[in-house]
Amino acid sequence: MPWLKLKLFTDHAHADQLAESFEEWGAISVTLQDAGDEPVFDTYWDQTPLWSQVQIIGLFPQHTDTDSILASVRERFNLAQPPAHEIDLLGDEDWAHSWMAHYKPLQVGHNLWVVPSWCSAPQPDAVNIILDPGLAFGTGDHPTTSLCLEWLAQQHLAGKIILDYGCGSGILAIAALKLGAREVHAVDIDPQALQVTQQNAIHNGLHSGLHVSLPTLLPPNFQADIVLANILMGTLIELAPEIQKRVNAAGWLVLSGMLAGQEIEVRAHYEPPFALTLKERQKWVLLAGHRSVDLG
Repeated sequence: MPWLKLKLFTDHAHADQLAESFEEWGAISVTLQDAGDEPVFDTYWDQTPLWSQVQIIGLFPQHTDTDSILASVRERFNLAQPPAHEIDLLGDEDWAHSWMAHYKPLQVGHNLWVVPSWCSAPQPDAVNIILDPGLAFGTGDHPTTSLCLEWLAQQHLAGKIILDYGCGSGILAIAALKLGAREVHAVDIDPQALQVTQQNAIHNGLHSGLHVSLPTLLPPNFQADIVLANILMGTLIELAPEIQKRVNAAGWLVLSGMLAGQEIEVRAHYEPPFALTLKERQKWVLLAGHRSVDLG
């Protein structure tokens, strides 16, 4: 089937967030390339590109509403007009193998892997999350997701109740259950994300313990031992009262989705009552900590 290729031109400061947004909006493949023929030395393949001008190339299903995506880019990044862009309709070729080649098994913890369905698990006895890229954000390769997965892999989750606030693909919820959590509540404002989460759970052989719903359908007094929120900085701030009240008296809060420096404003909305520590990867940040003040 034909595919739409959307190419946006941006600067280094917005490249990571735009790439993340492309996945959120349904891209099955996202590539970052140098837009200014600018040589870069002494770097590594897994670091954030250092080019000052970047091309973000997203491969979308044929009937994707690109006008809507461009309007969302303008709104999300507070632009007067959409950035320079190109849109091409790609021929009916075997693009599946082209984008599948970009996704390999990814180790995200001591005994935790994310494995595309077309690959064999490198460590069959490890905790393997079977997950393909799709229409909801979260494949494990983005720094914010991998930071959250690593944090989960370091915890003792047996018997724990967990809330995944903004579940996307369901990758964190699935990881928590596979790592021993008793019960996970996965919520998202996007009904498509909820459907994808349920499907991914089934593909991973999980038929109990997962509760999927819109955030508004959580019971008023529901609280969890661990609350995960890997969402955008503005949403973390906007929903701070709601997210805080979902953590029980002895619970843990894990926040991600922020760039380095943005956590200062996020901390101002969560400290107190939480004592948060910071971990950074490729200029993205995770904050995690337990409640230090009883809200009474």
